[in-house]
Amino acid sequence: MKRLFIAINIYPNQTLLEACNDLQARCNRGRIKWVDASLFHLTLKFIGETPEDKIDIISKTIKNVTDSTNSFSFDLKGIGIFGSTYRPRIIRVNINNDKHLIRLGNNLRFELEQAGFPNDRQNFVPHLTLARIKQVQDKTFFQKSINLYKEVFFQKINVHEIFLYESILHPHGPEYVVLDEYKLL
Repeated sequence: MKRLFIAINIYPNQTLLEACNDLQARCNRGRIKWVDASLFHLTLKFIGETPEDKIDIISKTIKNVTDSTNSFSFDLKGIGIFGSTYRPRIIRVNINNDKHLIRLGNNLRFELEQAGFPNDRQNFVPHLTLARIKQVQDKTFFQKSINLYKEVFFQKINVHEIFLYESILHPHGPEYVVLDEYKLL
């Protein structure tokens, strides 16, 4: 069994890295697990635990979708949270100009569902996860810190390929192994 997901790699620019470092310094009270910037990615579809003999059908399905998908771009703009201000769960970078991204994500989900890999119940909400939150001690200060970056433009992301990854979980954090790369038109 392999734990699989499909993603777009994100290579953060200096502006985004500085915002992450600032937020880490401001929000270091509480239990927040920050994502290593070298692992930044935008998940298009989390597949989960998958028998190895099913990987070929997943790969063919992804290729069928990417063979008819043009390259596109989207913007990383603004930092927000998933969850409520009383119980934040995820710190994320928002995505703007995302209609092509949403179309790609929905096409992948639909085609994989047709191939026998069911969707989870959640809608596809494109975002870049910066941190996972267990607990925040000072919620007011935390929200003020997040709001500093609510409207900041970070960078344009040009998408020319997507990747099928295996996620290997370790006590020190995940390891992502590229299983295949799929070029867009």
